[in-house]
Amino acid sequence: MHLVLLSKKFGSRTLRLSTLLFWALSSVGLCAIALVSFGYELGSSDTQQQQADSAIIELRDMLQQARVTVDQVRADQQIHLNALGLRVATLQARLMRVDALAERMVHLGGLDQDEFNFADIPPMGGNPTGHGTSQRISDIDADLDQVNALLSDRAHKLNILETQWSNQALLQSALPSGRPIKTGWISSRFGPRTDPLNGKRNYHKGMDFAARPGTPIHSVAAGIVKRAKTVAGFGNVVEINHADGYSTLYAHNQTNLVSQGQIVHKGQRIALLGSSGRSSGPHVHFEVRKNGQPVNPHDYVMD
Repeated sequence: MHLVLLSKKFGSRTLRLSTLLFWALSSVGLCAIALVSFGYELGSSDTQQQQADSAIIELRDMLQQARVTVDQVRADQQIHLNALGLRVATLQARLMRVDALAERMVHLGGLDQDEFNFADIPPMGGNPTGHGTSQRISDIDADLDQVNALLSDRAHKLNILETQWSNQALLQSALPSGRPIKTGWISSRFGPRTDPLNGKRNYHKGMDFAARPGTPIHSVAAGIVKRAKTVAGFGNVVEINHADGYSTLYAHNQTNLVSQGQIVHKGQRIALLGSSGRSSGPHVHFEVRKNGQPVNPHDYVMD
């Protein structure tokens, strides 16, 4: 009863309190929701910021690693290019050696130097097929390996050929060939003849070359002087030992220009022409001997 009366007495006031409480509670709820929502937004924003910062740091690390990789690739490429440059320089040096050997062979062989000119680039040409492709370092490496192998092979063969030519040239220079004097004429040949001083038949073991007194006499081959002295009948004599059992003798000299044991070269002056010893006039008596036995000098001189 009292409750009802109170309710009636304070009905309107209670209603106003209830409305105020509702709105107060609603406001608190909304504020709570707003605070929760704002807190969520703040939390969400912090998480995104952390993720963004982490992504930026990771990206920076990737960029730094990429820079290091690029620098390493550049360094490796430069090292490879330096190595290629060194290989090219080595090949150029070897090519110069091969060219020098080849030019020497042209000279030794008496070949046409214009035809075998190693200073010029060999003539080349041709119609290209397609557009071609760009060179790769691996292709250049393969080409350099091939060139290096070819140069090694050619240099080896040229060295052998040069040795053979040199030995042959040395042997040729040590074997009798040519005349003992550059001027004059043959006054007596090898073989049976009538002696010009006594008219008897005898055997002439050499060839006589007549010329003016004092004409230089040259060795027809390289060798070692066996003797250079005066010999009965021959007058002033020079005898030279050569390769392969050969020796040559030059007699009736006016003056000897070499001495025993001396090494002489092909074409070297060894005496002056005269008429010493048993002689009817100025000339050089020239003999060629093989293992001590006289042979016909005609086979060794050029008439």
